[in-house]
Amino acid sequence: MAAAVLACDWGTTNLRAWTLDAEGRPLQHREFPFGVSTLKPGEAADRFAEVQAALAAENLPAILCGMVGSNLGWQVAPYVDCPADLADVGEAMIEVVPGVRIAPGLRTRGIGGAPDVMRGEETQVLGWLSQHVERRHGRHVILHPGTHAKWVVVEDGRITRFVTVMTGELFSVLRRHSVLRDDAEPDDAAAFDLGVAAAGDGGALAARLFTARGRVVGGGRPASETPSYLSGLLIGAELAGAPALLGLSTHHSVNLLGDAALCARYARALQARSVIYQTYDGEEAAVAGLFALHRTEASHDA
Repeated sequence: MAAAVLACDWGTTNLRAWTLDAEGRPLQHREFPFGVSTLKPGEAADRFAEVQAALAAENLPAILCGMVGSNLGWQVAPYVDCPADLADVGEAMIEVVPGVRIAPGLRTRGIGGAPDVMRGEETQVLGWLSQHVERRHGRHVILHPGTHAKWVVVEDGRITRFVTVMTGELFSVLRRHSVLRDDAEPDDAAAFDLGVAAAGDGGALAARLFTARGRVVGGGRPASETPSYLSGLLIGAELAGAPALLGLSTHHSVNLLGDAALCARYARALQARSVIYQTYDGEEAAVAGLFALHRTEASHDA
């Protein structure tokens, strides 16, 4: 079956690319280690040409999303303000070279009136919405775990508001550059569960974090438990505090969308807090979102 479009999620650390047929089904998939953080000024076009050549996609239209549209990437694709839907994002795509378009990110009014922003996650959310028509009706809460986790409210197919929580980045910084540093893998389920419980209502997080130190030096627990405990504590605090920032109950059901392993970690914490959830594959949603943007653009051109 012939390829119809080249779809790329070009993030900070890597680039994921797919060729899709006319129905949006993936034909090829490749990953490349040159995220936008590695690009030299003016290098994006040459790197993208390498991607096209590797997938024999030089003559295909291309849709890109993610940090490639930021001030670190190829060219800035200005943010679209919420509420926004697929059509709004599609209309705001920019063309960097003939046939190659970059999707914009989204912006909303955040905590204390400061803007909150996302790039890339919106394409997964729009893809999730495009996968089943019933998702475009009513209100849904989507939780996208990651370095900067996103809590997204969707109402009748429009992303109305969201909030970012730096859980993943905070975990990385504390694990590597604080008194809580330890190289053990965060795979101790029992320690993780204790961390989730220790998060409580999420308040006084700086004080709660020190329990990860106290339980080792004062309680005799092995230091190797610390990364798992810390992960549970941070995720637990996020689950306890983030919903209120969107006017939601802490027991509002959520749709987990993202990497399977990370979603499983969040699912365990949600289950411990008796929150109803469903899990969805982030890569499938990204592909669906990129294809939906391609169809929007194709329809506009027609």
